Amino acid sequence: MQRREFITSATLGITALALNTCHREEEDAKTGMANTGKKEKVTIKLATSWPAHFPIMGTGVDKFAARCAELSDGTLEIKIYPKNILVPALQVFDAASAAQIDAFHSGVYYWKGKNSAFSIFGGMPLGLTSEEMITWLKFGGGYTLWRELYAKFNLYPLIGGSTGPQMGGWFKKQINSLNDLQGLKMRIPGLAGEVMQRLGVNPVLLPAGDIYTALERGTIDATEWVGPALDEMMGFSKVAPYYYTGWHEPGSILELTFNKTRWEKLSPQHQAVITAASEEMTGDMVQEFRYENAKALQKLSSATEIKKFPNEVIEAAKKALQEVLAQESEKNEDFKRTLKSYNDFDKLNKPWDDISTKNFLEIRG
Repeated sequence: MQRREFITSATLGITALALNTCHREEEDAKTGMANTGKKEKVTIKLATSWPAHFPIMGTGVDKFAARCAELSDGTLEIKIYPKNILVPALQVFDAASAAQIDAFHSGVYYWKGKNSAFSIFGGMPLGLTSEEMITWLKFGGGYTLWRELYAKFNLYPLIGGSTGPQMGGWFKKQINSLNDLQGLKMRIPGLAGEVMQRLGVNPVLLPAGDIYTALERGTIDATEWVGPALDEMMGFSKVAPYYYTGWHEPGSILELTFNKTRWEKLSPQHQAVITAASEEMTGDMVQEFRYENAKALQKLSSATEIKKFPNEVIEAAKKALQEVLAQESEKNEDFKRTLKSYNDFDKLNKPWDDISTKNFLEIRG
């Protein structure tokens, strides 16, 4: 290459590089201005039905809030208000519906009095497990119905975790027959409460913080709560020595529910963040319950008498459940439609569950 040609090529190359660098610096400046501009921060007031940092359920919401902040790069703040700070534990539904708070975390079956169909979304006695419930809600049409019915109260629900299989409860006296249930005052919510009522029990609805005192003072004679991990922490074994295996809540669903108007005002990005964080919370909660229950059972087994309900009680409960479902279906079209969706999924799912999970558990022994 001749010297003149080399100089010309070099000059053109340097000029092009300079122009390119200039253009890139201009773009970087624009981007920098956008990135350094103040991002709008959104704050959500979320009330719970649990005491502050309550294990698994309460701490699950704490982690959910932290994940929302992380995934949104700090633009979404979930401010958590434990029970009784903004509203009482069992008034969060009404408070969110009236836009007094933006969202809440609680148990779906607490709102049976609003619409009996809600109790199905929380879980059915003798019914679907946590995995099956979540599958029905997400893929079997349950979510569509749940959101349709909650929309009447200006609410938008998301799955907010699940407890896994729950224990049947703590009793001050042994249950050897149906006669032993007559007149018993028991803390038990939802459809299970209606079933037990038909067996002679007087069901009582109490929030978490009031159960131990009521049991200790004799205001109630028995209580169900969740499972070994949380039951041991609550100290129920000190006042009720008999611990029964479960049938009434095989897979209870917890909810993360928003005021619908507030939800719709959130950006699609923030809605996506909340949805992703709620999915993560649900998976973590199911797994944490299983692990912590397994550990706590080792402690309880050495000092607590764990018993099974007599077959007479279980058979009577099965019969009573069908009576409750038939009665509610006649009274409430929403309940009837929800139950049909639930049963349709159950019919689809059961043959596969029988030859897979059930068969394997029998083989495993």
